[in-house]
Amino acid sequence: MRCIKNKIEHNGSGAVTLCPDEPEDMWHAYNLIRPGDILRASAIRRVTTVQDTGSTSSARVHLNLIIRVKNLDFDPQSSQLHVSGQIMNETPHTKIGQFHTLDLELNRNFTLEKEVGSDGEGVGWDSIAIESLKDAVDEGGKRRAEAVAVVMQEGLAHICFIGQFQTILKQKIEMSVPRKRQGGGDHDKGMNKFFKVTLETLLRQMEFNTSLTSGANNEAVRPVLLASPGFVASGFQKYIQSEASTTTPGLKRLLPSLVVVHSASGYTNSLSEVLQSPAVKTILADTKYARETKLMDDFLEQLRKETNKATYGPREVEHAVEQGAVGRGGGVLIVSNRLFRSQDIAERKRWVSLVDRVRDVEGGDVRILSSDHESGKRLEGLGGIAALLTFPLIEPDLDSDAE
Repeated sequence: MRCIKNKIEHNGSGAVTLCPDEPEDMWHAYNLIRPGDILRASAIRRVTTVQDTGSTSSARVHLNLIIRVKNLDFDPQSSQLHVSGQIMNETPHTKIGQFHTLDLELNRNFTLEKEVGSDGEGVGWDSIAIESLKDAVDEGGKRRAEAVAVVMQEGLAHICFIGQFQTILKQKIEMSVPRKRQGGGDHDKGMNKFFKVTLETLLRQMEFNTSLTSGANNEAVRPVLLASPGFVASGFQKYIQSEASTTTPGLKRLLPSLVVVHSASGYTNSLSEVLQSPAVKTILADTKYARETKLMDDFLEQLRKETNKATYGPREVEHAVEQGAVGRGGGVLIVSNRLFRSQDIAERKRWVSLVDRVRDVEGGDVRILSSDHESGKRLEGLGGIAALLTFPLIEPDLDSDAE
């Protein structure tokens, strides 16, 4: 994501103009835009006109619209973001107050404005919004998936991209493969066809250029994890090796990045098992995904040991912060980014205030995990918020009514 213009004031109000360059940028936009914000973007609207004769005609016209955001609809698989709200500017074809849905598009600017209202109607660019903005424009929009996973079984494959902030199912391949019978070759032919289609789809999704003369040959290839029950993944690896040595020499660049691991099935729910395997943990050791996974592993280990140096749940964590147990010397506040997507302004302010207190007052560390990653999903199961404490803390009976 490129930042075209930044006019954020010291009081937290202001606007930024952004240009999404890659599909993942739509995920960042989804996390930046909130109900109540003002969004400016180009739109296409169908306009119907009535002639004097009574006949009607319709045409699609391009407009620059400003809306007050009401709802967001994000499709992670296609990376499409639809933002609906009431129109704030009048044009020859629209009136103020009409509802419209803006479809944000790649390589097309949009301007996002956040207000700080004395009546509490806006929270402006608070610390979490600023951090999300920095994540969005990090690396000049050249962010790419940290790894690719092909989770498969006979006749079924799921190609997933593991990014810094989310794991996306890019493509599902499903084919009928004849059963293996003694003396018959239909099963082997079916598997070869399945491997061929899966490889072609994988290369297309990776935008992998197999040409030996392409300048892309010098680019580092992301790790490609091949996972399956039985020997399907290793069979797919052998198929790729065969193609590289015969018909497609350019595939040789891909071979060192292939890693075969075991999974319980070829479905996406086995991906968490794949990513927990020691071989994969070693490969992804320096990635954001691995750091978040290790953090959740450390937290759960503290819970198992019953050291009273780990706690979870909204009220429990807030109590720990109030006691000064999430501060310097190892305190870590772990928060799901889902909490900051709340449409309740008071709810969002609650969590932003907690983050600011731990980070700026107590001197503790704050980790915001993506709810679209496996580590974030584990955190969701704990209420979306947890903490590693600097000293043991005996939990009070928070369920009892205060006298």
